Amino acid sequence: MDGRIFGLDIQLGFDVIFQAIAVFIMFALLSYILFEPVRKMLEDRKNKIAGQLDQAEADNAEAAKLKAEYDEKLKNVEKEADEILAQARKKALKREENIVAEAKEEAARIISGANHEVELQKAKVKDQMKQEMIQVAVLMAGKMIASQIDAKEQNELVDQTLQEMGDKTWLQE
Repeated sequence: MDGRIFGLDIQLGFDVIFQAIAVFIMFALLSYILFEPVRKMLEDRKNKIAGQLDQAEADNAEAAKLKAEYDEKLKNVEKEADEILAQARKKALKREENIVAEAKEEAARIISGANHEVELQKAKVKDQMKQEMIQVAVLMAGKMIASQIDAKEQNELVDQTLQEMGDKTWLQE
């Protein structure tokens, strides 16, 4: 050995070049085998996250839209409730009017029936009074015959009886 610590010769140059080529080939091969799938996996993950972010933004926009619709519906709920109550009141008033009208008609029918019954009772009482008058007249005739009174007294007695019965009985109608 010639005493050198580091000797530059052709063999060393070839070894360095050969190792550099081997490192380059190994780097390219490892890059193709390892780094490329990792890059692809990272790119896919990046795209997936971007898609999820886009979906989240779309979901947030949809949620904001639904919230706005919900708020609008809440504002309109009170108006709708008032409208429903107003309609219910109108229906109740109509129903009340119908019930009152039906009650008035029923009352009119009852009153009419009662008036008719009263008229029938009056007619019955009149008939009874006529029957009583006939009985009284028969009794008077019997008394006249029994007492043998003359025609003038008989007419006065009948007129007086009819007048007394007529004034009291016919005034009660």
